[in-house]
Amino acid sequence: MSTIRYSLSAAPVNCFFIFLLFLSGTLIFDRGEGAIGVCNGRLGSNLPSEQQVVEFYRANGIQRMRIYEPNQATLRALQGSGIELMLGVPNVDLQSLQSDATDWVRTNVVPHFPNTRIRYIAVGNEVDPENPETSRFVPLVLPAMRNIYDALSVFNLQDRIKISTATFSALLMNTSSPSSSSFRNMSFMEPIVRFLEQTDAPLLANIYPYFAHIGDTRNVPLPYALFTAPGIVVQDGVYGYRNLFDAMLDSMYYATERAGGPNVEIVVSESGWPSDGGVAANMANADAYYRNLVNHVGNGTPRRPGNEIETYLFAMFDENQKPGAQSEQHFGLFHPNMQIKYQVDF
Repeated sequence: MSTIRYSLSAAPVNCFFIFLLFLSGTLIFDRGEGAIGVCNGRLGSNLPSEQQVVEFYRANGIQRMRIYEPNQATLRALQGSGIELMLGVPNVDLQSLQSDATDWVRTNVVPHFPNTRIRYIAVGNEVDPENPETSRFVPLVLPAMRNIYDALSVFNLQDRIKISTATFSALLMNTSSPSSSSFRNMSFMEPIVRFLEQTDAPLLANIYPYFAHIGDTRNVPLPYALFTAPGIVVQDGVYGYRNLFDAMLDSMYYATERAGGPNVEIVVSESGWPSDGGVAANMANADAYYRNLVNHVGNGTPRRPGNEIETYLFAMFDENQKPGAQSEQHFGLFHPNMQIKYQVDF
């Protein structure tokens, strides 16, 4: 499979560049339904400016963005762009929101909305009661969510911007069959899910078949993770699963229902595959994963067929300062100089 690359300068995207993209047919995220967004991480020393990034999203027809903190330059650059935003509250900021969040909303939401189309606020990311690095944040998540919701109510924005938190598959247990899945720590997740049910907000979930595969390559075959399995791999009652993404997402739905959220939708707040730096991390696999995921999200899952899956690809650019395994620095759809790594056709 050939990969078409474009060398771009560090200068802001201009009309001529956008014209070239139209000519070449490489507006790779021009999806009419708007189901696909892309995460905009900033942990790199060589990334484009915030204004360049927003222009690059627009040039590629990307209609939704996730950011991980209230970066004021990004919030300003998004004004009038039409791009919908998932705005993050970092874990380290949760403590400051335990008594009141009015100042936070007044600073990070009110000056920008609605010209910056804030759609969700993700309060915390991957907080895990069993992880020593994040367990201290467990009692802080729901109070911060409630306080931001109350602060939005002061400005009559509580129904226009949805408050949630970004969880992940590590919080689940009994996932060999999606229908048996539940949250490991119900005392943490059940009150959060009930709050989402009450406020008609979705649960945000980071779904990574990549990590499931490399964690158990024997029992999680690569084709199952890449959407390329020739047939059903997991049969769960009447539902047959041909890809791991669907199984992981339906597992999250089952767990959410068991926690008191039968009407809570799930937005996939991250999903991606690295191109380097680890087991099965290469350009061919990443290309296959992103292409197949984008083509799949309109189909729904076996348990929710036809229910379009709002999904945020991780991430826009490779980030050379991202901590953790080497592969963490290679999830970008683009190089930092805005060269395309993969061509995703629609």
